[in-house]
Amino acid sequence: MTEQHSNQQVRLLTVSEHDEGQRLDNFLITALKGAPRTLVYRIVRKGEVRVNKGRSKPEYRLQIGDVVRIPPIRLSEESPAITPSPQLSQHLSNRIIYHKDGIIALNKPSGLAVHGGSGVAYGAIEALRAIYPDKEFLELVHRLDRDTSGLLMIADKRSVLRVLHEQLRDGKMQKVYVALLAGRLKGGHHKVTAPLDKNNLASGERVVRVSREGKAAETHFQVIERFANCTLVEARPLTGRTHQIRVHAQFLGHPILGDDKYCSNENNKWAKEQLGLNRLFLHARDLTLAMPNQPDPLTLHCPLAPELEGVVQRLRDVSV
Repeated sequence: MTEQHSNQQVRLLTVSEHDEGQRLDNFLITALKGAPRTLVYRIVRKGEVRVNKGRSKPEYRLQIGDVVRIPPIRLSEESPAITPSPQLSQHLSNRIIYHKDGIIALNKPSGLAVHGGSGVAYGAIEALRAIYPDKEFLELVHRLDRDTSGLLMIADKRSVLRVLHEQLRDGKMQKVYVALLAGRLKGGHHKVTAPLDKNNLASGERVVRVSREGKAAETHFQVIERFANCTLVEARPLTGRTHQIRVHAQFLGHPILGDDKYCSNENNKWAKEQLGLNRLFLHARDLTLAMPNQPDPLTLHCPLAPELEGVVQRLRDVSV
């Protein structure tokens, strides 16, 4: 990244090979040290940030030679960034299951966002930056919904991030989730290819719906175990759309229990009262990816969260 000043206030940053492929929002967060993520999204939304003299979206991936215009920012006028508590940082430090080869794999708890923004002061990535203050680079490889638990990958080298993003785009990274669906799902295997479209409600809440105008999405569901009123499945998303597994399960007619967006209040009430389920039953269990300059793939495994394992055990006890 090289920098030139059109005046003492506006900054023009030229993207180098070290920043190629990075999302615009993450690039800005690095460039605007100490700026709250909410501020970063606001200046992008208002068009104050320009890429090659044009408006851009936060998810735009930068290319070598792109020129990013950053408006004058007076951080002193903004509220100071809220940092995670030492207790949370320690808790997450204990949940790191792999840290090698430029990759950190975290067993993310349900209820923790992956990053701050949209009313969330901070998330897993901010906590990890607090855990590793000396690391100049820490970025999310992918995302998990706030209420989903399990494997979350972070790269601490930009070269590794680029390789893993390529695998994600090419569908070469294999992910396996475990979910508990409402009702008895017939058949052992289901392939859902319903396209998905993101919508923002008047309240600001984001929901995703199946739509012909949506983006292509594919999820494979494999039955693990059936119970009287629900079905335990493996879900393998071949694409990475927002809320993909949750909406595809709903599309099957068997939404994920504990899902306050896509499952009925009646089903969620039953799961809470009869099974003690107080969260979304969706867990990222396995990740398999090719490692740069290594012959064998890396497979990461994260056992089912204890509170979800307890729900499964209660179902088995009732079935006996």
